[in-house]
Amino acid sequence: MCNSSSFTQFLLLAFADRRELQLLHFWLFLAISLAALLANGLILSAVACDHHLHTPMGFFLLNLSLTDLGCICTTVPKAMHNSFWDTTTISYKGCAAQLFFFVFYITAEYSLLTIMCYDRYVAICKPLHYGTLLGSRACAHMAAAAWATGFLNSLLHTASTFSLPLCQGNALGQFFCEIPHILKLSCSHSGYRREIGLIVFSACLGFGCFIFIVFSYVQIFRAVLRIPSQQGRHKAFSTCLPHLAVVSLSLSTGTVEHLKPLSISSPSLDLIVSVLYSVVPPALNPLIYSLRNQELKDALKKLITGCFSEAINSPSACYGPH
Repeated sequence: MCNSSSFTQFLLLAFADRRELQLLHFWLFLAISLAALLANGLILSAVACDHHLHTPMGFFLLNLSLTDLGCICTTVPKAMHNSFWDTTTISYKGCAAQLFFFVFYITAEYSLLTIMCYDRYVAICKPLHYGTLLGSRACAHMAAAAWATGFLNSLLHTASTFSLPLCQGNALGQFFCEIPHILKLSCSHSGYRREIGLIVFSACLGFGCFIFIVFSYVQIFRAVLRIPSQQGRHKAFSTCLPHLAVVSLSLSTGTVEHLKPLSISSPSLDLIVSVLYSVVPPALNPLIYSLRNQELKDALKKLITGCFSEAINSPSACYGPH
């Protein structure tokens, strides 16, 4: 019998056996990560520099961009490294750190999405109370609660998962360290049931947030349908429906990945589901939640054109002194 203390590394699942396909995955993940870094970096710069975006929604967008960057930077670089160098290893401590930060960022992100939905609900359905319900102090408290929820949830899951004795080898059937695949290596039934209980509890909280989001959007849609302007209705629906679609995709795929029976598990299915909830939402969030915001688009245009014009007049303007 093997024990977790004897492991110095885990073996991650490779995306493909053929070298050409491994390099294709590397370039694909590189493109996704660069696009996400660029989009979220621009959003952070625009929100920080433009005083017109110093609003509750701008504040929550800034926090959401930070979680998106965290999600992408936690899982994708290691997958790119393994694909490029044709390896599958990750150290035991590196695996624990990756699991901790991924759960931390994904929980904080989902909490922020729920808060952002509440922000839209108040803005559309209770506009007269917006300044009271979403003042600067209330926004700071809600954002802090989202980050604290992510930290506590991540700490509980990481401590519970890595306290289990492992006796089924060290090969994980996933491209990053994920709780269900570490649990498959466990030989402790009581510890396994404890972690499954934590997963079910987290899933129930996530489902509760989803119910709140759906209820809020039902109220928002009812209010929007009373708007006489067809253009106003189209703008509201075009923003809300993609938001609801990405939240549904993230929650459903994450729940399936963590709670599906072992009998229907397969490497290809696990890879597809994990990419859908760990890589796709953070890459799409800037487009759906931010770049559809006209004020933010104007701020981005001002930021980019200002930087280019200053770069023409002074090449060091955008990069600082050499």
